[in-house]
Amino acid sequence: MTTTSLTATRPRGMQLVIGTYTERLPDVDGKADGILVASFDNASGSIGLVTTAAAARNPSYLTISATGENLYAVSETLDFEGWPGGGVTAYARDPRTGDLTELSRAPSMGDLPCHVTLDGTGRFLLTANYGTDIGSVTVYQVNPDGSLGSRTDHVTHFGSGPDPVRQANSHAHMTAVDPATGAVLVTDLGCDAVMLYTLDAAGRLHPGDPVRLDAAPGAGPRHMAFHPDGQHLFVVNELDSTVDVLRREGDSFIRTDRGSTLPAGASAKNGAAAISVTPSGRHVLATNRGHDSIAVFRFDAAASTLEPLGHAASPGKSPRDLNVTPDGRHVVIACQDSDLLAAYRFDDEAGQLSYLASTAVPTPVCVAFAP
Repeated sequence: MTTTSLTATRPRGMQLVIGTYTERLPDVDGKADGILVASFDNASGSIGLVTTAAAARNPSYLTISATGENLYAVSETLDFEGWPGGGVTAYARDPRTGDLTELSRAPSMGDLPCHVTLDGTGRFLLTANYGTDIGSVTVYQVNPDGSLGSRTDHVTHFGSGPDPVRQANSHAHMTAVDPATGAVLVTDLGCDAVMLYTLDAAGRLHPGDPVRLDAAPGAGPRHMAFHPDGQHLFVVNELDSTVDVLRREGDSFIRTDRGSTLPAGASAKNGAAAISVTPSGRHVLATNRGHDSIAVFRFDAAASTLEPLGHAASPGKSPRDLNVTPDGRHVVIACQDSDLLAAYRFDDEAGQLSYLASTAVPTPVCVAFAP
């Protein structure tokens, strides 16, 4: 394994931005000191020197604006700047150096925020709060300079599922924006559903029609990804380690296929985590924590079905996030419990991952390639 140290050196070339844990939570002992950055050589698939771009508390998930000039990160905490719950911080980002300058902070209005994204216009920031007792979504206006403006909405979810431990109440886990309609979709692990909203010009969320897309009981929807055609949505379910294929039908979606992220006969306790669609749209990838692998599926857009192709072993424990380079040639995963990032080469013709190397990174969670 290639070991790197944290220094003041700034990344060059394609930039990889890394969300981390910095503090202890019930299920993780954070070791990092904030948002990390590194260069990524897309010719070789090698990760460069890892450095700290900004000190922050548990910046587990982050999102980067389309121009690359702003970055937003949650603080996955139970208290933030004197407020109960977590927070979100806005940064100005230098696309050339990767340097981050803090612009503003705000409370997320819920416990343990675990995902953040911008709407399609870039005017609003949406944060999913997993919540200890209840899940919620918070919306902030984004000012012209990228700083956070007023809070425009906060909605809570109500419901539960059959798992008495993980689904005793709602747990919002991710927000995504429909590329075709601008609708906001929210996976709720506790309610076994993807909640649908419209977002108006004032930044207010309104229940969609339908209000929700139901998953199988006990599935635990966690993350989702749209196909490049905008007509298909993939949802990875944490609790039963499955991927649902949803096809657009009018103003809604219908489930057309369902596949396991685990090989037949797998016995290890597992929680599926991240999902990504390759730029070509031909393949879908999902991470397994417990089985510690990446599941690879071939996708038939005409039939709206998945074909399992196999699994690539993870060199570390608990691969959380997974991201594919914009050209589809490489994949990087964050192995939270082994303190490393792992890089793979991806053959889009064969649908095969080839492990390249690992780089030491303290408790990584999220990986993003910066524009």
